[in-house]
This record gives sequence, C-alpha cells and structure tokens, in this order.
Amino acid sequence: MVRFILIVILFILSLVNFFPVPSHYVWYVGIAVPEFPWIFMLVSLTLLIWTWYSKKFRTASLIIGVITFMILTSPIIRAYNVGSHLPQDLEKSFGVKDSDMTGFHQEKPFSFIQMFTGNGAKDIPFKTYHYSKNGGVDLTLNFTPSAIPGVRPCLIVVHGGSWKQGNNSEIAAANNYFANAGYQVATIEYRLAPKFPSPAQQEDLHSAFKWLRKHSTELKIDTTNFVMMGRSAGASNILTMGYTGHENGVKGIAAFYGAINMPWSYKNPDNPWIMDSRKVERDFLGGTPEEVPERYHAESPLFHVTADSPPTLLAHGINDAHVWHVQSVAMRNELEKHKVKNYLLTIPWGTHGFEYNLNGPGGQLAMYAVERFFKSVTEVKK
Repeated sequence: MVRFILIVILFILSLVNFFPVPSHYVWYVGIAVPEFPWIFMLVSLTLLIWTWYSKKFRTASLIIGVITFMILTSPIIRAYNVGSHLPQDLEKSFGVKDSDMTGFHQEKPFSFIQMFTGNGAKDIPFKTYHYSKNGGVDLTLNFTPSAIPGVRPCLIVVHGGSWKQGNNSEIAAANNYFANAGYQVATIEYRLAPKFPSPAQQEDLHSAFKWLRKHSTELKIDTTNFVMMGRSAGASNILTMGYTGHENGVKGIAAFYGAINMPWSYKNPDNPWIMDSRKVERDFLGGTPEEVPERYHAESPLFHVTADSPPTLLAHGINDAHVWHVQSVAMRNELEKHKVKNYLLTIPWGTHGFEYNLNGPGGQLAMYAVERFFKSVTEVKK
C-alpha cells in the first residue's frame, strides 16, 4: 500500500510539468521537478522495480508508474526540442552564431550530460561595495570580476522578490557564470517596498550606474558596454530603466518573467493562493491604478518602447503562475512593432524561477540564449 501511495504522490508531483502550481506552498516543487528531473526519474524507476516484484496493486501501480516516468522525462525531451531551433532563432534575432562564441561558454542549448557534470564555471570570489546611501539606507553591490583580464563589459544584475524582499545573492551561480564568460558582474541591492515605493528602485539603479562609472578604471569596466539582467520584479526594474532611464552605454537587457503592464496586471491578478498580487502592486506603486495612475504608467515598460530601445531578450515559462507568460508575449509584440531587436525564449514547462538550476533543462537553455545575446550586443563585430 505504501508503494502505491508513493507512486500516486509522485504522479501528482509530476503534473507540474504541464500545469501551473496551485499554491505558493508548492511553488518550489514546480521548480525542482522539471529542473532536477533525473532525481525524480530515479525515484520513479526505483518504485517501478519495486512494483515489478510485488503483487498488491501491481497492475495499477505499473500503469501509473510508467505514465509518471514518461511525464518526468518530458522536460528533457522538450528541452532538446526547444534547443533544436534555438541557435537559428538567436542568429535571426541578433545575428549571433555559435562560431562567434569563444572562451568559456555553453556549447549546446541542452545537454543531458551537463545535468550531472555541470557547466564548468570556476568559482570566482566577489567583493561587496557600498555604492550609495539613499533614503537613509546603505546600499551595497556584490562585484564579481571577469575571468578575462583587461577592460571588460559590465553586467548589472537586479534581483526579484515582488519589490518587497530579496537580495543580491539570488541565483549567485549565474553571476559567477557570466564572470567566467568575461563580464564584470555587479549585483545590486535596492530599497524595498512598501517603505520605499516607486521611484526609489529606479533612483537606486541610477546610483549604481553612477558609482560603477566613477570606479570604472579600478574595476576595469568598459562604460560603453553595459548589459542588464533581472528576474521578476528585477526584470520590470531593468526594463523600465532601459527604456526610460537614458543611461549611456546600455547595450542590451535580459529580462526573466517580469511584469510589463501594471494596469493590466492589477486587472488580472494572480491566483490568491499564489500571491496577493494587487497588494504587491499597491505597496510598490503607492496605491491603486485610480489613485496613482502616473506611477502605474511610469513603471510599465510596455508603454515606453521606442525604436531606440535597447535590444531585449525575454525569458518566460508557460506555467508561470506569478507573472502570466502573456505579458512577455505582449512585450515581444511591442518590440516587434517598433523594430527593436528581440527574442522571447519560452520554456514550455517553466514556472517562476525556472532557471534556478543552471544545469537543469530550463537553466541550460537560458544560459545558452543569454550569453549569446550579450555577445551579440557587446562584442560581435558587424
């Protein structure tokens, strides 16, 4: 009986590969199952072997167990499918080819072996600097130096957390990855809502740019080659900055599952079991769309796209229950309308935070796309 119950539980967990998680409390399952698939496949295989030598509920257990194993393999199969056309998509969108990549980089969009061997990035220690004191808050950034000596492009990373939590240690492996790839990487902290509503976050980003430029000589930063990467709330922040901030040298933006139309988001809230997204927006923007319409407009990147906007790479999972995938589709369409170079990497099984494991199916596809995108806007000679 225990074996049968375990198989049923595993079957239920496997469904996150095709459906959004119903509650915030199982959100991490939605990340773990698709992005560490081999672990759950081994568990499923073990239960199948156990079932083969058992009598009770044998037929039902075998049927459910086989179906479960097949579902658990689906992110791997679909990762190969997405990867089969990703190089051509990126070349069409940004003019970058695999042959343009040199030094440390991921050679394939997805490799089954890499889930076990890792991506080969060496650990590079970072230093913490105080870059500003805004509103009485001492703001810091973690700076990971490039593995390639000399003056290098700078990647500014902005964390998520619904504008009210989080810090610059979010998915630190990605910061280390891009330092290995030759970027000076600055991951910043910013003031949080509701104590510090918009536009505090944009002010802090400007302060970070100012500090990095001031210290560019000692940190060996090429101030004509900034790129930005952000997740969730951080993605919204960098898109707003990239399209309205007028910071010189911003060559490209990589935005993961960010909200881009605040009035629409307020009218189409999340499942309350996931998050009270309307409260999140009120805290961040200082009121409702009726009370502070100018803030909702100012912090909606979708409304600020022009023909001069920086090239943009979007990445979003179909199963994201925190920020609907349709928002990134709308942003892609707006960028297309203004003829801004762009690409939307859609992860068919992905939830919010799908790239948490850089060596998982979603993580590999994301790193492959982002590193080629950054290469195309900072170093590839046209």
